[in-house]
Amino acid sequence: MTSPTSSLSRRRLLGAAGTAAAAGAVAMTPSWAPANAATESELVPTDRGGHPEKPNVLVVLADDLGWADISCYGSPEIRTPHLDRLALSGIRFTDGYAAAPLCSPTRFGLYTGRYPARLPGGLAEPIVRPNEIDGIPLDQPTLASLLKSQGYATRMFGKWHCGYLPWFSPTRVGWDAFFGAMGGAVDYFSKVNPNGDHDLYENEVEVEDLRYFTDLITDRTVGFIREEHHEPWLVNVNFTTPHWPWEGPGDVAISQELTARTLAGETGENGALAHWDGGSREVFKEMVEGLDAAVGKILAALDATGQRQNTVVLFTSDNGGERWSNTWPLYGAKGDTREGGIRVPAILSWPGVLPRRTVSRTPVITMDWTATFVELAGAAAGPAHPFDGVSLVDHLLRGRPAPGRDLFWRMRRSRALRRGDWKFYYSALPQPGMPAPGPHLYNLADDQRELANLAAKEPGKLAELVAAWETINATLLPYPPPAAG
Repeated sequence: MTSPTSSLSRRRLLGAAGTAAAAGAVAMTPSWAPANAATESELVPTDRGGHPEKPNVLVVLADDLGWADISCYGSPEIRTPHLDRLALSGIRFTDGYAAAPLCSPTRFGLYTGRYPARLPGGLAEPIVRPNEIDGIPLDQPTLASLLKSQGYATRMFGKWHCGYLPWFSPTRVGWDAFFGAMGGAVDYFSKVNPNGDHDLYENEVEVEDLRYFTDLITDRTVGFIREEHHEPWLVNVNFTTPHWPWEGPGDVAISQELTARTLAGETGENGALAHWDGGSREVFKEMVEGLDAAVGKILAALDATGQRQNTVVLFTSDNGGERWSNTWPLYGAKGDTREGGIRVPAILSWPGVLPRRTVSRTPVITMDWTATFVELAGAAAGPAHPFDGVSLVDHLLRGRPAPGRDLFWRMRRSRALRRGDWKFYYSALPQPGMPAPGPHLYNLADDQRELANLAAKEPGKLAELVAAWETINATLLPYPPPAAG
């Protein structure tokens, strides 16, 4: 028989309440409840009948946004009313996952619909410097090229992070136009990246604009939405918010200091722009609330132009949060395949087609969105590049059961596989705050913080999940040996 505590763990911790104290007797407080919890209901698979053919597709990707960094996922002090309303207009997924716990591999997963490690560039964790290997090659079908084959106009605004010029760019693999940064991070004002290079491009031409990057991305997106359209469109809106450096819209002086230090030689992933000597929870709050306001402006443009009903909108993050982020009650953060590094907010809205005010506990992963949008557009993956993601169209629109399959992650220092409520996790090296090296087994229904390692108690289940992980891993590219020195 299921105990009341176990039932609460399943229903509240993973579902509408979404946050809680630790194990044992769970004390819920209104400040930790998701903003919409009182009015949400469980998603019930139902045949929704017909839907508009070839809807517009708007994919909004936050950068390093933790699972509990927005109020509809339980943030107690960050207020995100526009994202809350977006969630109320559709489905909030409690078990939405990124393809990887780092930036560029997840973007490989989103753009190709495949495991990042199917391409050499997807092995980078993440891509940090220009080279001719680390990028999406020109012969790789992408979300944009597949939708373009069905008559879609395609745009990308914001962060690309799937390869540098002169070898790679969005406009070479399906996007009609691009405005943004090629790399993984830029100063929000100067657009200088951690390597000390200026990184702001209009298609493949370098441009200069010192306005706050979040505002630039928003303005470009709104401008495109307000144009007259005679064909369906795909827009990828890739914010760098709330990735470091920790700069709000008024922090020009901080930008000038960090930019000067970068140009003076404090470069690299641990250089001045990584901002280890700055930031605060208050600045982070300002950045996330600015992201929410940006999403509000984009949604308002859809409403004003009458396109909202025929636009499917996804909001999610490329990986879990870091530093000032909040992943409670999950454990772990960006860079690790524990839940805090890979489980992210995921909101899907399509007014008039998808149900409103609903919560889904179906585990979904980045590549599933690719497969879903490609099917909605009437396209399909080519036989030489089959998707690793599973389309959710049958489940969300035709009332079919949720797809049953394993979710897989692989990093140099950790690996994971989720099957139902069971999760295999492996940590390769001892690190502060990390589980002991070796295999771990967790039951996420009862232990979403991954604190009780059941590997010794459930050796058969562990062996089953390890074998499944190895089967998938055998189909992927091996990591190159670490660079000498």
